[in-house]
Amino acid sequence: MDTTSPAESRRARARRRAGEFPPAPEPLAVPVFDSHTHLDITVHEAGVPGGSAGDPAEAADQVEALIDAAAKAGVDRLVQVGVDVASSRWGAQLAARHPAVLATVALHPNEAPVLADLDEALRAIEALAAEPRVRGIGETGLDTFRTGADGRAAQEESFRAHIAIAKRYGKPLIIHDRDAHDDVLRVLDAEGAPDTVVLHCFSGDAGFAAECVRRGYLLSFAGVVTFASAGDLRAAAALTPPEQMLVETDAPYLTPMPYRGQPNASYLIPLTVRALAEAAGADLDTLCATISATGDRVFGPWR
Repeated sequence: MDTTSPAESRRARARRRAGEFPPAPEPLAVPVFDSHTHLDITVHEAGVPGGSAGDPAEAADQVEALIDAAAKAGVDRLVQVGVDVASSRWGAQLAARHPAVLATVALHPNEAPVLADLDEALRAIEALAAEPRVRGIGETGLDTFRTGADGRAAQEESFRAHIAIAKRYGKPLIIHDRDAHDDVLRVLDAEGAPDTVVLHCFSGDAGFAAECVRRGYLLSFAGVVTFASAGDLRAAAALTPPEQMLVETDAPYLTPMPYRGQPNASYLIPLTVRALAEAAGADLDTLCATISATGDRVFGPWR
């Protein structure tokens, strides 16, 4: 989850525009998966295309509608990402009953400093990490944009604990990095990175991308890569090997152009992956096939 405006005003805007989703793009010929989405937040804040947000009685049907819309667009699998204990537990339960969904579990870096008992929350995340349909630990990491100096020690403590959990369970680590590139690498180098590291919503330039690629990390690109101002990000994509590249929504945020500002959902991945293929100078179908194969390698089989 990576945003650009204060949380409360963002949520207020999302509720005002609930249901105002963009039209479905042309479906992909070769299916691909969404490596990072928040179905629970999407339903709560924005609802579904043509629907309303925030009705608990409709939540299950709305989640199914989002998954179905994605499948019709050629987005056949989703990774539901946890940001706190409640959302991590919800994602694990969804993945356990839905063959198109896998889950990751974690405390978001901006969550860690405000918890009454960080250790207790970390124990809950570790218990969820053992579940078979939980295939990653994240999103964790560092965020110096939203968390001030007073909270950064707890944030780093949480990050280090998540790295240890990922290594104990042999599961990929999904990193949220907001204005903290150097510190993220410092902590990973100091702790020893897990075998698989994914930089969610990659936001660095070509230099940072080169450092991540050299370390063997995967770079997951969101709708920001379509923004006119994202030249550095497209340069980063251009030097990322296709086998180290993923695509995501971070839904309901970071909607790709030309629909920036409207709610995002997994069915809009075709807009982002087409822009990513153009930036990388890659054939679209080949890139989709490569990303799908990487998904199976990183997260294991969905079915």
